[in-house]
Amino acid sequence: MGPVTTIVALHAHADDPVLLSGGTLARAAADGHRVVVVVATDGMAAEHPTPRWAELEAAAAILGVHRVVHLGYADSGHGPQLYADPPGRQRFARADTEEAAHRLAAVLHEERADLLLGYDGNGGYGHPDHVKVHQVARRAARLTGTRLLEATLPRDFAQRFVRVVRALRIPFDYDAEALGHTYSPASAITHRFDVRRFAARKQAALAAHVSDVRGSGRLSAVLRVLVWLPAPLFGLVAGREWYAEVTPAGSPHPALQVPARSGRRRR
Repeated sequence: MGPVTTIVALHAHADDPVLLSGGTLARAAADGHRVVVVVATDGMAAEHPTPRWAELEAAAAILGVHRVVHLGYADSGHGPQLYADPPGRQRFARADTEEAAHRLAAVLHEERADLLLGYDGNGGYGHPDHVKVHQVARRAARLTGTRLLEATLPRDFAQRFVRVVRALRIPFDYDAEALGHTYSPASAITHRFDVRRFAARKQAALAAHVSDVRGSGRLSAVLRVLVWLPAPLFGLVAGREWYAEVTPAGSPHPALQVPARSGRRRR
């Protein structure tokens, strides 16, 4: 990834940093880059804390993340109904994009970030908080001039994954055909990272999200299978990560070589 840089990754929920970019973060940290994870929602149920934030910090430590920041919003849930805001907090999907982008921009300025990781325009599979991450990251990148890569999956890979999961009769409440309109077409992807060398670390970080792995959520059964897989097989399944770089219209996509900025580095 070139000279030492500071990489800030914006994610929607506590378990998201591992799933789409855990290998990238681990690889960057191992290569000596400063890695900061910013999570929009706080892992709270109403006004009561849940284990998800502590699990995030444990997973981040496994990946080598130097700092975890919370933007202060509430999870919006997944489904057609957006519930009322809990006391003292606003659901992220309902947040003003400009306000949220300025909160993220403050972190980018404080960290003197060289690179920001966000989500693709579909928010991956369309979760409203993920769509908001896309909007906020793009605006913060414009405000600060920070280079932006958007984490995604090739649509054909996502569709094949769902078909395999269904063939194995693993409970998975996602529509394989609907995935044809989510994530990104292969032509939009500019960076493909081989992170198989960090598969064991990514898998351990995933296992740290105990409440998700052992829970009854839509993805829990798949997470359990991923955690139980032998590390080499996990690497075959989750050892690649994909990004689309955002550049001005008509500009080429440069190689991922981010020059270190002058001045004191935050370590």
